[in-house]
Amino acid sequence: MKSRNIIGMAMLLTTAFGCSKVLDIKETDLIAGDLALKTVENCEQGTIGAYAELSTNMDILFASVLSDEVKPGEFYNSATVHEWQFSASDVTIRDNFTALTTNGIIADRVNRVLAALPKSDSTRAGDNTLRDRIKGECLFLRAYTHFELFRYYCTNYIPGKMAMPYMEAATLSNQSRMDMEPYFQKLNADLAAAKALVPASLADKNRVNQATVSALQARVALYTKDWAKAETYATEFINQLPLATMAQFPGIWTDANTAEVSYQIVRPSSSARLGSLWRGTSTAPGGVVKVGSITWLPSDKLWNMYDQTNDIRFTAYLVNEPLLTADNNRPSKIIKKYAGGGYNSTSENVANAKVFRTGEMYLIRAEARAEQNKFTGANSAESDLNDLRTARIKAYVPVVLASKDAAISAIMDERFKELPFEGHRFWDLKRRGLAVSRLASDAPNANAVTLPADNFRFVMPIPQTELNANKLMKQNDGYAQ
Repeated sequence: MKSRNIIGMAMLLTTAFGCSKVLDIKETDLIAGDLALKTVENCEQGTIGAYAELSTNMDILFASVLSDEVKPGEFYNSATVHEWQFSASDVTIRDNFTALTTNGIIADRVNRVLAALPKSDSTRAGDNTLRDRIKGECLFLRAYTHFELFRYYCTNYIPGKMAMPYMEAATLSNQSRMDMEPYFQKLNADLAAAKALVPASLADKNRVNQATVSALQARVALYTKDWAKAETYATEFINQLPLATMAQFPGIWTDANTAEVSYQIVRPSSSARLGSLWRGTSTAPGGVVKVGSITWLPSDKLWNMYDQTNDIRFTAYLVNEPLLTADNNRPSKIIKKYAGGGYNSTSENVANAKVFRTGEMYLIRAEARAEQNKFTGANSAESDLNDLRTARIKAYVPVVLASKDAAISAIMDERFKELPFEGHRFWDLKRRGLAVSRLASDAPNANAVTLPADNFRFVMPIPQTELNANKLMKQNDGYAQ
């Protein structure tokens, strides 16, 4: 991917306009890769730099805005995306809702570390052990970024269909798209190698561990319809991290605990506020709280899905805020997830991103089991669904699933309730071949009610800026090139 290499391209253009003698002058103040990554300690710092670029904010917002999770609030932005009218030149696709830039930067950084790591100097006790961990982390991050590129820019997994370039070296050279089968062979090989190198311990959930690798392996297997492996990897995760208790669950979303979470992205107050995806920060003129402007509201469809009395997810994720009703009758049904501290506090809307957690793994395993016709009885989709609901819904009465189709339908509904605003819903509908179907009350106009199943807009266009930079890049079907 070329658009991420703006600095490198600028350097190339600078030399192109210089005379040949200038090219012979050796720079004395350049800290290039061979020096910047000279030691294992330097390589660890480079890896932390790759972690620092990792963010789920736009992924979360994107999957919500394109799907049926949200409806417009007081300020309607990203209309072309919400109404599925975007193009390759759309500014939101180019600048905001793009997976190319951030994931390209991460891939570039870890590839530079991976190239330097084998010959990096060990200057401290334990560096050689750390070297293995760094390699595992970099391989995981490379696989993670390429999986995100697949979700954005590729059709559902079919061998022979077009994937993206799989970047295994830092380069400014044009890259062409490859077939899905070798793409996922490379991705899965990176994950398998990473798993043997990263820590088994869950003591540090801010960096990759073996449970997190299992989680991504389960997610990848789900999308590639390798049901047996999806079940195996999800089970590995579940065996290490059980479901949160009802007492623990609300604290996951206030960062009071990390129950269920294997890997999180920490968001201190100075960083992008995850809760600000849904509403602005509040003020208190004259001591009276003025709740920030509401950008996106939870959809009526999602709001109505819950048992609002007994399902603890409802009160953890959503709130009917009386302060808004009292303020000139503003819309009061808002998203509470990632709300952080109180209104007008320094930590308002500040919350860590939970990238992998047990609730998702139960639903991956349930779907994988259903697809293998293990839909009822012990160790089935039914048992997984009942266990998850028992942990979330007071006085829950277990169900009996009559068929595979009934199981899949129930699982998709449960994913809607368990995982909203976590970056899954749009991709779930895409991979299952389902339409985005909004209630009329959730749509800004009649044209924004339904995105038909398998519509070409379930695959994002390659931004025009990328096509201009990389002449080997091929546009996706449905978008003029």
